[in-house]
Amino acid sequence: MNIDLTNKVALITGASSGIGASVARTLAAAGAKVAINYNSSREKAEEVARSITESGGTAIIVQGDVTSIEQIEALVSQVEAELGTIDILVNNAGHMLERQLNAEMTDSLYTRVMDLNLKSTVFMSKAVMPGMLSKGQGHIVNMSSVAAHHGGGPGASVYAASKAAVIAYSKGLAKEAAPYDIRVNCVSPGFIGNTEFHAMVTSEEAKKATIAGTPLNRQGEPADVANTVLFLVSGMSSFITGETIEINGGAFMR
Repeated sequence: MNIDLTNKVALITGASSGIGASVARTLAAAGAKVAINYNSSREKAEEVARSITESGGTAIIVQGDVTSIEQIEALVSQVEAELGTIDILVNNAGHMLERQLNAEMTDSLYTRVMDLNLKSTVFMSKAVMPGMLSKGQGHIVNMSSVAAHHGGGPGASVYAASKAAVIAYSKGLAKEAAPYDIRVNCVSPGFIGNTEFHAMVTSEEAKKATIAGTPLNRQGEPADVANTVLFLVSGMSSFITGETIEINGGAFMR
């Protein structure tokens, strides 16, 4: 069964590289008109958009810091003006920023991590909701992490807490949105290689150990997450909402 997203408008935050870029390309390949959000990596965002348009798809780039409510509202307005009402929101933007043991945690790092992972998800969802309500349908996919379940590695406790909060928030929003045929789900990646995230916060030794402990005996790839997102925003998942799908090769099973 081919998934057809023709004429659907999809906004993906943090989409200039890694998982977000893969999601943008995958949704565009299914026919969606995609908006690629970036904060500072304009050249990378342009490269993703170019790869989509050269393949016959439709893509624009939209700059915006998704920890700023004012910038969230501005970028959503830009997408709506250029592409139309948003049908699909993928809240991909997020990061650990740095590993910091709780004994050394600063107020500044705590706020930055929580804002990037949770605040952005809450207020991006709020910003697209009026358009989805006007259409009487929509899809929101939020990005959690396996760390939300087991607390993450050393120095990841606040990051893990923020991602656990994303899961809880998604369940609550799913209940609010369900009467209007708006579905809200999470994806929860484990170790996904070829991303700037793990290049920044995960050592080579930790990567090898994680792969060795993964039943499928490989690292995840951005496409593994993107394909799951595609499923969640399609009719193939029409009776799924408030759910979190684990993408970790069996390294963590619930």
